[in-house]
Amino acid sequence: MIDEQSGSTSSKGLILAVDDTPASLRLLTDVLKAEGYEVRSAISGELALHAAEIQAPELALLDVSMPGMDGFEVCRRLKQIPGSSDVPVIFVSAMSDTQEKLRGFELGAVDYVTKPFQREELLARVHTHLELNRLRHHLGDMVEERTQSLKRSELKLRANLLESITAIAATVEMRDPYTAGHQRRVAQVATEIAREMGLPDNRIEGMHLAAVVHDVGKVKIPAEILCKPGRLTELEFSLIKLHAQDGYDILKAIDFPWPIAEFVGQHHERLDGSGYPQGLKGEEIHLEARIIAVADVIEAMASHRPYRPGLGIDTALAEIESKRGIMFDPQVADAALRLFRDKGYRLES
Repeated sequence: MIDEQSGSTSSKGLILAVDDTPASLRLLTDVLKAEGYEVRSAISGELALHAAEIQAPELALLDVSMPGMDGFEVCRRLKQIPGSSDVPVIFVSAMSDTQEKLRGFELGAVDYVTKPFQREELLARVHTHLELNRLRHHLGDMVEERTQSLKRSELKLRANLLESITAIAATVEMRDPYTAGHQRRVAQVATEIAREMGLPDNRIEGMHLAAVVHDVGKVKIPAEILCKPGRLTELEFSLIKLHAQDGYDILKAIDFPWPIAEFVGQHHERLDGSGYPQGLKGEEIHLEARIIAVADVIEAMASHRPYRPGLGIDTALAEIESKRGIMFDPQVADAALRLFRDKGYRLES
């Protein structure tokens, strides 16, 4: 027998009451309903589980000694029903043996009321465990809401960060129209090389942002040098070489989630120490900077410049291959060569 009575909108909660003795079940049901609870009454364990599958209760009151399926087994199975796994279970039984109580708690029960129960005690425990469970759920909802809010904030911050980085890059390209799009294309190539190498997404994101502004230091170089159609003098080239350090100095005060300033400052360093501005060698150079360096050379050689026409992708790749392990990281060089030669990657116009 399942006795169902729909509660009103003011119901204090849905409770599943289970007892194989009709009189005891009726008493338990009447006490709870009189207090304003909505009650699903079941005279056997099987009927109780069926009721829980139809609608999960907020709390369950289980008799222990029942023929067929006892209260312990009902509790165990109740915890396996989707939506009912965290329902508070209170055993209501004439059994008062400590071992029996311990067994109930091990199965996930939250309390134990001994028959014959006192009305006020039963209602107090029901109220307490309902409120504790609701508070736990509310806390869980608050944590989830806060987590989602933080994720939204993080996405917004990342979008703003990308917008700011892009604006900085645009400032450089306004002064050097011949290399418009260079930083963006280098960032694209570097990203594909990093993916080919299997770098995690978070590292790729930081490297991509650094590549987008890797030439930001050129804002300090006179425009007539940047746009000069002929070959640069030694003095002019020495000024050009300052852009890596200047880029680091511009970005170092910004609190990025990655060492972007260092990536930018090192993108002209070379594996053998022949690069600038610090003459770093091998592992002294960030891997992200080593990737940007290869991407930078490929894009620069393949594309048109004021002082020469584009040399083409084959020439650029040959340069990377010939300097592999000398100036360029061998793993980065290999990934770049695979990307273009084996996988058909092409520079965007």
